[in-house]
Amino acid sequence: MVTKITVIGGGLAGAEAAWQLVRRGISVRLIEQRPVKSTPAHKTDKLAELVCSNSLRADDPNKNAIGLLHEEMRQAGSLILQAADKTRVPAGGALAVDRTLFSDFITQALLTHPLITFEQKEAPFPTDNTPTLIATGPLSSEKITMALKELTGEDLFHFFDALAPIVSTESVDLNHAWYQSRYDKGDGKDYLNCPLTKEEYTTFYEALTTAQTVAFKEWENEKQAYFEGCLPIEVMAARGFRTLLFGPMKPTGLSNPFEDGRRPFAVVQLRKENSAGTMMNLVGFQTKLTYPEQKRVFRLIPALHDAEFMRLGAIHRNTFVCGPKVLDDKLRLKKRPSVTLAGQLTGCEGYVESAAIGFLAGVFMANPDAPLPPAETAFGALLNHVTHSPNPHFQPMNVHFGLFPELEEKITDRKVALATRAKAALGPWLKQIGI
Repeated sequence: MVTKITVIGGGLAGAEAAWQLVRRGISVRLIEQRPVKSTPAHKTDKLAELVCSNSLRADDPNKNAIGLLHEEMRQAGSLILQAADKTRVPAGGALAVDRTLFSDFITQALLTHPLITFEQKEAPFPTDNTPTLIATGPLSSEKITMALKELTGEDLFHFFDALAPIVSTESVDLNHAWYQSRYDKGDGKDYLNCPLTKEEYTTFYEALTTAQTVAFKEWENEKQAYFEGCLPIEVMAARGFRTLLFGPMKPTGLSNPFEDGRRPFAVVQLRKENSAGTMMNLVGFQTKLTYPEQKRVFRLIPALHDAEFMRLGAIHRNTFVCGPKVLDDKLRLKKRPSVTLAGQLTGCEGYVESAAIGFLAGVFMANPDAPLPPAETAFGALLNHVTHSPNPHFQPMNVHFGLFPELEEKITDRKVALATRAKAALGPWLKQIGI
């Protein structure tokens, strides 16, 4: 039985994997390169830093696959979900967190555990058969990526993941905004809505689609497709005048804020970024616009005409392997079984998805004979995607019900039926892995 495992990478996947290993009595050597070597996206030296949105997305386990994954992670004893529940901020039907408190919680839990030794340095790819888990994420170092390319014989693909701006809440003009959650979910007032008339939207749209963007770096490939689930706002807008009205600026599910009876033509939603509510995130406004252009264009939104930007949007590279070709059922490299991959390197996308793959990697490394999660569960559906996706053009994927096995019969409320089936399958598997 393995008694010590090296975990390279202290993001969500690495943190979750380390936690599952020590829960099972296995010592962990946890290596994180920050702050010795940082990345274009990270700002702190804390573990499990959230570099994009502070939302872990929808939390309803009966209607959303990600909500179902939340619930499965909770039942499985996930450190990431424990931290999220302890540090959550109001966000309607979504699970959003105070990112500072979230990271602090996880850092404290791991670095005070007696079975964990922590090193801050840039780790090389292992050259021997020491059991190693690599969870270095979308911004893996050149040492790791080059070694993976050489070992697997496969090119690493990459795409671009963008960050949304954050504004000071007190700088939002409440004469042009109102609090309400879409369809009154949550307590009904978790989002701050900024309406635009058709004329205002037209002005904003024209400015957005003609604004200057940041030039691609030499190591980036402009022709590489963006991830469809996190497109920059200007890329979405370029697809047509009304595209944003069916995406981040849709006006549906909200009341009428205008006294003369007019309905908003478009709406920008702001979500709390921290527990105190002093910062707000522009939902869905990830961008590659230059900093001066972001300030100019986004201040054309009436409620944001004097916005104070606490963080401007940015963009960074995501790196991942073609999991179905290079990984086995338990996330081990086929050409080096002593090395297990976890998180976004495997081809999953999203905070919780990365943590879930980290959870599974930790379980499998602790017990190589552990059974695979049932395909009917969110765990199983996600694992099947990164290890057995039939798509010849493999791309990162969020968990969604399309990844689950089909129901034997056609049922009106398919999502509820899939969630019910998943919950029934989860319990026996958790018992099998000792939970």
